[in-house]
Amino acid sequence: MIRWGQFAFILCIVTVPVFAQEAKQPSKTLALKAARLFDARAGRMLEQQVVLITGDRVEKVGSAKDVPVPSGAEVIDLGAATVLPGLIDAHVHLTGDPDDAGLKGLEISVPREALKGAKNARLTLEAGFTTVRNVGASGYADVALREAINAGEIPGPRLIVSGPALGSTGGHCDENQLAPEFAYRDEGVADGVPSVLRKTREVIKYGADVIKFCASGGVFSKGDLPSTQQYSFEEMSALVAEAHRQGRRVAAHAHGGSAIVEASRAGVDSIEHGSLIDDSGIRAMKEHGTYLVADIYNDDFILQQGKQHGFTDEMIDKEKSLGQKQREGFRRAAQAGVKIAFGTDAGVYPHGGNAKQFAYMVKYGLTPAQAIQSATFNAAELLGWSDRAGSIEPGKFADLIAVAENPLDDITALERVKFVMKGGKIVKNTLAP
Repeated sequence: MIRWGQFAFILCIVTVPVFAQEAKQPSKTLALKAARLFDARAGRMLEQQVVLITGDRVEKVGSAKDVPVPSGAEVIDLGAATVLPGLIDAHVHLTGDPDDAGLKGLEISVPREALKGAKNARLTLEAGFTTVRNVGASGYADVALREAINAGEIPGPRLIVSGPALGSTGGHCDENQLAPEFAYRDEGVADGVPSVLRKTREVIKYGADVIKFCASGGVFSKGDLPSTQQYSFEEMSALVAEAHRQGRRVAAHAHGGSAIVEASRAGVDSIEHGSLIDDSGIRAMKEHGTYLVADIYNDDFILQQGKQHGFTDEMIDKEKSLGQKQREGFRRAAQAGVKIAFGTDAGVYPHGGNAKQFAYMVKYGLTPAQAIQSATFNAAELLGWSDRAGSIEPGKFADLIAVAENPLDDITALERVKFVMKGGKIVKNTLAP
């Protein structure tokens, strides 16, 4: 009969060598070569670069003559391609599709939304967006999606999620398409400072990384006006103070001028949409260092294809009144030096087409380099991820993409991503060998 002491000794003999063997196995080093590499911090293109990757992180990056390839490293030669940091979209709705915007959306359950999210996460990652901020999802479906991706159960980008967006009764973040007898109240509704504080703490409790709230009316809500402010300054200030105290950043849906000003004064980290931004809004955003996340592509999709996807006449009429104003406001804000981060509102239009917005950002005031920075270095700063994403630098995640052309010459090259790597693992490679 083996006694406990003998058993423990035998166990040590058997297991220690296994543990030691696992500990000694070094992470494989990859050496990625390309004709061009975009330096997102400086906003410039570098020639003939080598990126050394160990595990899921960048170890070293530099010119081919300065960074020798270590013996035994696996070489990935992308030839004449351009390598860039993985792109970041700071405003998506992965658990929704365009067909969900109208009355049909009332038929969709939270589990169904989560499954849509799995499909859309894959499309988004394959399009070159290795990190996204999901701002609004029913039933914490985006929290579940984040956890499944982090666990390696499904493919997708790195997610920063909000759970349900906060808003006032009858506002843009409430569901107003049901008849009164249903007495329905959206799960993010909170009125008054005490209720707003309680709801902020609640969404943090259930997994929110960022707090999203509706400061103004919106396009895809029934019966309100995008121009009107829906939260008071006191409500916004209480929400922001609580979120920041708990280490969460805050995104404010704000189309109207007063909502933009008041939300900026309250200390939000970003204004989403900003359609009716004026000089006072620009001054407030610059004064408080607030980012503008403006979805200036999807106006085309809404007006051209919205009807066939079930968008209501009210939604389309609102968009007609805002779309071009939003683009001109974006131009003025960019020219004035407001900080810009890339965000598309994907979900209003099909996921995977996020990069279509780059051409519009260039058309309305940014240089190609600035447009790319908005979806890399700037977006990482907005998300609070400057230490891990947004540029190809030592210590950061090995989240890289490649396109065949030079996007500084043709920004639409980003619509044709050929190579995607997330955390040192190749997700997609359609570049010719």
